[in-house]
Amino acid sequence: MQRPFALCTVHRYMGRMSQNPPNLRPDLARAHVPDERRPGQPTIGMVSLGCPKALVDSERILTRLRAEGYAISPDYKGADAVIVNTCGFLDSAKAESLDAIGEALRENGKVLVTGCLGAEPEYITGAHPKVLAVTGPHQYEAVLDAVHAVVPPSPDPFIDLLPASGVKLTPRHYSYLKISEGCNHKCKFCIIPDMRGKLVSRPAHAVLREAEKLADAGVKELLIISQDTSAYGLDRKHDLSPWKGGEVRAHITDLARELGQLGAGRELWVRMHYVYPYPHVRDMIPLTAEGLILPYLDIPFQHAHPDTLRRMARPAAAAKTLDEIAAWRAICPEITLRSTFIVGYPGETEAEFQTLLDWLDEAQLDRVGCFQYENVKGARSNDLPDHVPDEVKQDRWERFMEKAQAISEAKLAAKVGQRLRVLVDEVDEEGATCRTMADAPEIDGNLFIDEDFEGLNPGDFVTVEVEEAGEYDLWGRVV
Repeated sequence: MQRPFALCTVHRYMGRMSQNPPNLRPDLARAHVPDERRPGQPTIGMVSLGCPKALVDSERILTRLRAEGYAISPDYKGADAVIVNTCGFLDSAKAESLDAIGEALRENGKVLVTGCLGAEPEYITGAHPKVLAVTGPHQYEAVLDAVHAVVPPSPDPFIDLLPASGVKLTPRHYSYLKISEGCNHKCKFCIIPDMRGKLVSRPAHAVLREAEKLADAGVKELLIISQDTSAYGLDRKHDLSPWKGGEVRAHITDLARELGQLGAGRELWVRMHYVYPYPHVRDMIPLTAEGLILPYLDIPFQHAHPDTLRRMARPAAAAKTLDEIAAWRAICPEITLRSTFIVGYPGETEAEFQTLLDWLDEAQLDRVGCFQYENVKGARSNDLPDHVPDEVKQDRWERFMEKAQAISEAKLAAKVGQRLRVLVDEVDEEGATCRTMADAPEIDGNLFIDEDFEGLNPGDFVTVEVEEAGEYDLWGRVV
């Protein structure tokens, strides 16, 4: 089966689950690129793998290509060349990327590779020597140069001077907004800083201008992403940018406040992802209570035992996260917390793992994903002693997910009878698939409406009464 073009197929690094959501994974985007080619127009296809940050890169590349007169092909045969945006976070992600490159070579033959795996060009060309070019992550100009060399542009000045607005690989009613590149941390299990570099924050006014354009174009939900959202602006020394007759500081609290204020006079959800639990995060919580940003934080805790966190070289390893969570909930009791964890990290003892399970009992996180530790080429954790056997990692993963699932089921059961605001994602002949404020697209749960849904459309906000709850999803009726 051919891989759909312009489709963000995400490496499933949080483990295998048969239930919905299958992996509590990052976005699995649906392609929304119209086939509007004119005769003789140079045409490019794209396969995009990886996290939402890579998805934003793919959208930017496609938008730039369209502005230069290229058409976007919905299939291999219609493309003059194919760009494969790769993921390289784990060895299994690398394998998936190599498979996608191989598929594109078989189906089309002219393949350009970019993305995180592009930081290891020899790894790619060793497996696929026929690729035409390899560029690294977020190297937009290099990607364009490579495309120009393989498929020269042929713009129509009467059409391409005013190209269509930005290409979106997600549904039109929500959009990812990347506020920075790179990461300042050196977690031992992660090679992202080696591939994507140190933290480079966008100017605050540039982020806000993009957000405003998206909201004006009808986007109903902004999903704020970076490698470490809490660290936004640190590299810029929290400098000031002109905005709306005043100034705004390049600091995540100030940025979140301004993003929330874009919703004045219209319903606009602002959802924060990849928020590290630094003390200043507490300053963001009043913004959730005020309704400026959603009462939702995606926080990569990774583990709970301080010794494990130190071996990981995690930032804020000594932070008393349970105290922070209690402080957040004191300000905003309805806040939703989601996170990801690693089990089977080198040196993890049964006692350390049990501490993690006990921590989950106390923390009562709403949405939790987990993946088993993998050695990744180039990661410093490979050299740590006392690696955990695979069968022990599997056992711990199953015990972890069993507990997380039980917590999720109990929390959802408590919502039965409540009235909730939801955003409609999809409508078909069987019903409407929606999300509450507690659910990010594709990584959390859904709320389903199977009666009186005929007048609903994707992007609509509607109030529902919850009638039924499952392990991850809700069912309700419009009120």
